[in-house]
Amino acid sequence: MSGFGNLIWRISVALYLLAVGVLGIQKGGHLADIFGKIFNNNTALLVQIAGVIALIAGVFLLLELFKIEIPILKTLVLILAIIWAIFIVLGIITGLGGNIWELLQRIGVQVMVCVSLFIASGKFS
Repeated sequence: MSGFGNLIWRISVALYLLAVGVLGIQKGGHLADIFGKIFNNNTALLVQIAGVIALIAGVFLLLELFKIEIPILKTLVLILAIIWAIFIVLGIITGLGGNIWELLQRIGVQVMVCVSLFIASGKFS
């Protein structure tokens, strides 16, 4: 992907990660929902750690737009993508038995984010 579309895509992924990170650090938002379902709401520290990782990845992705090279960025984003993929699977398992359309909507959004992370890591293009 090149040009204007790539720029918009990178900005949107970075902003999403920033928002997920800030909300995670505040022990709320999407991360709290996912971790809460999987680990029976005993998740405050886990949510904050994941929030910090997402926040750092979002900041690094934004910095990369300004041609600031960050050697650990690709590895950090790949780790985040793998963790995200694991939580998609766990989210599917914990979401079974509910409304199928809501489950498909959640899965669709999460898969888009996960694929974006894999692409940003440079492992897939």
